[in-house]
Amino acid sequence: MKFNTFSRRRFLATTGMAAATSLTPGLIRPAFAAPLAPVKEEDAIISFALTGPVSDEGWNANHDDAVKAIEAAFPRLKTIVVENVPFSADAARTFRQFVQQGSQFVFSTSNYGDFLTSVVERAPDVAFLQADGRNTADNLGWYYVKHWYPSYVLGVAAGMMSETGKLGYIGSFPVPIIYCSSNAFLMGAQSVNPDATLQVININSWFDPQGASQAASALIDGGCDFLFGLMNEPAYLQVCEKRGVYGAMWNADMRRFGPKAYVSAVVPDWTGFYVDQVRQRLEGTWTGGGETLLDMGAGVDRDDWGEIVPAEVASAADEVRDKILGGWSPFTGEIRDQTGAVRIQEGETMSELALYNWDWSIKGVSGLAT
Repeated sequence: MKFNTFSRRRFLATTGMAAATSLTPGLIRPAFAAPLAPVKEEDAIISFALTGPVSDEGWNANHDDAVKAIEAAFPRLKTIVVENVPFSADAARTFRQFVQQGSQFVFSTSNYGDFLTSVVERAPDVAFLQADGRNTADNLGWYYVKHWYPSYVLGVAAGMMSETGKLGYIGSFPVPIIYCSSNAFLMGAQSVNPDATLQVININSWFDPQGASQAASALIDGGCDFLFGLMNEPAYLQVCEKRGVYGAMWNADMRRFGPKAYVSAVVPDWTGFYVDQVRQRLEGTWTGGGETLLDMGAGVDRDDWGEIVPAEVASAADEVRDKILGGWSPFTGEIRDQTGAVRIQEGETMSELALYNWDWSIKGVSGLAT
């Protein structure tokens, strides 16, 4: 596969940028290694592996915005961005190339597993961060967002707006982020409509507009009148618009692709975290081993409500959002799985790491194996 690669050196003003704090919000497990040596800004090379094109209007565009924030904050460093990095041995070659090009910091914007860790082990002086990662090392940490909270909030809106109680979900692969996202969404819906159900269709890709469109049509044909999902682009929202059903999205404000269907979206914001991590790397205070889940309101949140959302729905969902911001967790038992077995006992609250690693479906979800 031929990659779309490019390097950039932009000289942009930093006016209006908020200063990043030295203590990363959402840090759940601190780094454990000795700091890597400082790097002069003019000598620094920061590299990024993206799963798709920056023109996707979603996941990769979102990360590219964070790259631009780094370039604005540190105009003398160089950034290297590779788009469309596949989940194959080609990914390992891309990471090795970053190291060979002199990168001091490599951001992997998805979990590439051994394709990344095999390179990490051979480049101890290079800092690596992996989105949705699981592994750590002296020069490797991972980061993600607590997306389950805004997903729950959107679920509340879905439960109130759906006339059939049949909700649909377009996912990629049967991995923890999909289990957690779909579970949280349905739990929010069931908090206002206990009979709500969720049908999941995975399309084995994060970026497949045709596959997402076909999945959306199948879900609507099956009676679903509200769709949610985790795709890197807006294809299924366009289907919602054509078919007259509601849609909630991920990654960005996508309402222009379906203004009469758009409810809201789960929107991560990586900019503050990325700028802070690069600052630490330049200063010589960055250490590996850290595990970070950015909080709702400080790294991820719901988008502004769409024009079709009734005021009473927005108000009810935002009351729940305010409770969560105040420290309340909706992920407290009793919680049963698809088979009806109790997985979370009454009064027990799931930890953030348990939510991050969720690998079973709750009662009411179909299409994902327990």
